[in-house]
Amino acid sequence: KILNKTILITGAAGSIGSELVRQIVRFKPKKVILFDQAESPLYELELELREIKQIHNFEIVIGSVTQPDSIEPVFSNHKPEIVFHAAAYKHVPMMEKHPLAAIKTNVLGTKVVADLAHQYKVESFIMISTDKAVNPTNVMGASKRIAEMYCQALNEHSNTQFITTRFGNVLG
Repeated sequence: KILNKTILITGAAGSIGSELVRQIVRFKPKKVILFDQAESPLYELELELREIKQIHNFEIVIGSVTQPDSIEPVFSNHKPEIVFHAAAYKHVPMMEKHPLAAIKTNVLGTKVVADLAHQYKVESFIMISTDKAVNPTNVMGASKRIAEMYCQALNEHSNTQFITTRFGNVLG
């Protein structure tokens, strides 16, 4: 399903996003758009792909999923066919101290990207969620559950297939 497709990965420089990048490039996509707000980790990932793995069919875009004016051009210019939405705040203790940041990025950011995926008729939107969204007991889990519910609701009236996958804590 990835072969010769244009793929957008939000949160591409993060722990989950960067591993998605490493796995996805193996399936010969046409192009991969690496979207994140973290400049230094994006640069390190770029060096790894270009210099170590000799992969060149990708583009780096710096921006925030919470700002439509920074991510909308990715959709209009690159026309991604598949979106892996990994951009999120994921650390429970940090989000308990900064609940507004969790809601802004995890809920609003997901809404922005999901709405654009619908608007631009993306084939598939895969939201990377967390096992903490099951009966959430903290702000991070609750924010991811709200984002999941929004994406599920979009499935009712969109030609884009919205999929949620929950990652648990994985060691090693």
